[in-house]
Amino acid sequence: MNTSLSPTDTPREAAKAPGRRTVDVPIRAFHALFALSFTGAWLTGDSEQWRLVHVTLGYTMIGLLVFRILWGLLGPRHAGLGLLVRRLKNLPSPKTLINAKGGGMNWRPGLQWLLAAMMAGLLLVTVPVTLSGYAVYQEWGGEWLEEVHELFGNVFLAFVVAHLALIAWLSRLQRQNLAMPMLTGRRAEAGTDLVKKNHAWLAVLMLVCVGGFWGWQWQQAPVSSAPMEAGQELDDD
Repeated sequence: MNTSLSPTDTPREAAKAPGRRTVDVPIRAFHALFALSFTGAWLTGDSEQWRLVHVTLGYTMIGLLVFRILWGLLGPRHAGLGLLVRRLKNLPSPKTLINAKGGGMNWRPGLQWLLAAMMAGLLLVTVPVTLSGYAVYQEWGGEWLEEVHELFGNVFLAFVVAHLALIAWLSRLQRQNLAMPMLTGRRAEAGTDLVKKNHAWLAVLMLVCVGGFWGWQWQQAPVSSAPMEAGQELDDD
């Protein structure tokens, strides 16, 4: 069966078609876990009760970053960080942004470059936000260090918001949901698959490692002594 799209296909028909595979399973798993970890860490950042959860998710983020760097260096070409670097080097000139035919603006190249910049920013800011958080957890500094950690957390949040806004804008310009490849691995367009192998086993290994680490952290959590003390008071009476 021929699943390629013809030039006359409508956007609705294109969305129903399988499309070509552009994102492998490990990248999608990394993206989901990374987003989940930051969301949970941000929600528990001001709570002493959930401090261990906040710290665990911070550790998870730096571990995921290490995986992404290794997969980008040792993995297949489509996962390589070199693609991101080339996109950043390909900064569009003002002439590229001007639509000569219609006299308007061609926003797409500029938005795509900004999207790459946001992605690079998210990866880079992960380092100071997690390291400063670790230093706060170890009580290596005073309130100033907590403020530094909070500052980097807010910078990370700003990158996230900008990243989502750019994806929404580009999706509107291109008339297709650009977030779907991170869920399905496929993009509704004609062409051969960029991803030849899904490497699902690596994603499963990642999930096992993250789940095992979370379980280990749970086992290491201190047990409250309040119930024991209450029981001792009853015995004393």
